[in-house]
Amino acid sequence: MLSAESAALVKATLPAVAGALDEITARFYAAMFRDRPELLDGMFNRGNQASGDQRRALAGSIAGFATALLADPGARPDALLARIAHKHTAVGVTEDQYTIVHKYLFGAIAGVLGAAVTPEVAAAWDEVYWLMAGALIAQEARIYREAGVAPGEIWRPWTVAERREETPDVVSFLLRPADGRPAPAAKAGQYVSVRTRMPDGVHQLRQYSLSGDLGGDLRRITVKRVTGTDGGPDGEVSELLHGTVRPGDELTLSAPFGDVVLDESDTPLVLASAGIGCTPMVGMLARLAATGSTRPVLVLHADGSPDEHALRTETRELTGRLPGARSVFWYDRPGTAEPDARVGLMDLDGLDVPADATVYLCGPLPFMRAIRTRLLRRGVPPRNIRYEVFGPDLWLPDTTA
Repeated sequence: MLSAESAALVKATLPAVAGALDEITARFYAAMFRDRPELLDGMFNRGNQASGDQRRALAGSIAGFATALLADPGARPDALLARIAHKHTAVGVTEDQYTIVHKYLFGAIAGVLGAAVTPEVAAAWDEVYWLMAGALIAQEARIYREAGVAPGEIWRPWTVAERREETPDVVSFLLRPADGRPAPAAKAGQYVSVRTRMPDGVHQLRQYSLSGDLGGDLRRITVKRVTGTDGGPDGEVSELLHGTVRPGDELTLSAPFGDVVLDESDTPLVLASAGIGCTPMVGMLARLAATGSTRPVLVLHADGSPDEHALRTETRELTGRLPGARSVFWYDRPGTAEPDARVGLMDLDGLDVPADATVYLCGPLPFMRAIRTRLLRRGVPPRNIRYEVFGPDLWLPDTTA
């Protein structure tokens, strides 16, 4: 619980801190990586560092947590913290690293805000930081325990059993443990981190959803080749996986993590995705089919064309195995492969979306925001709408809306 004295100081200084957070987090990362370059090798995504996405996500989480504490000093914004905790465990964050982050983050705050950071103000924000860190450390310890791994010890070698070209820009890899031990349990909707050594010797991590329920020790990830936009670089890990990984090769994978998992109740489901956001949805569909589910399921997907829609045939096949399921696709260029597809952006016109449905969203942020708004207008409660973001969660400031 945030003390009354600290709450007053945080409230008074939050506008100044929030307004400077982008500069603070930029200075924080620069100083930390200067002094601790090993953290950039295998823990932080340097593409997200270069684009600024990582520091914007950090800024949003700090501001969101502080705002929640001011609204209720005893509160814990569980959805925000759970998402961060799963992202942290997926890259092997350990408790001792919070002390490192504290040192450089508070150095950056003092450097940017100067004399405004009095000892009393610093102590108040220190209290906010350790409340957030303490809550995350506790959640992360529980997540590691449930995953059956020691904190930070998340990695295992996996052998590529098969490579499947899904579309010109999407490839699936079927994997089995290379160490002979059973595959770890996974929940539909979870993801794994893939750890690769880049040509310059630096390790990089990326998260990929488990895109199927293959049974036994087989697991599958489906990787879209990331093409740079607005002058940005192509995705270095996706390029390496597409260009070099073949059957028989080994990949280093984490245990499965992720808080956006299939609700195993009997409520109606809506699985809405766009582009490569289909991958966790196919994993959920596979789980439903494997368990013989009779739940009402509405499968919605938007893409450029049927040829660009990864796992399209499998989505149709899985939907057909579920007696209560129906699928609707939208394409910018429908062609003839899907004669009943709709044209253009996804909408909900003419679709029956039960107000008690559990909804899962995955795709570009503008897509998810637009569909969420339409669902709220249909009477679906905000608590029933869950979303997955590939990369830093830049939606964090809006999670209470």
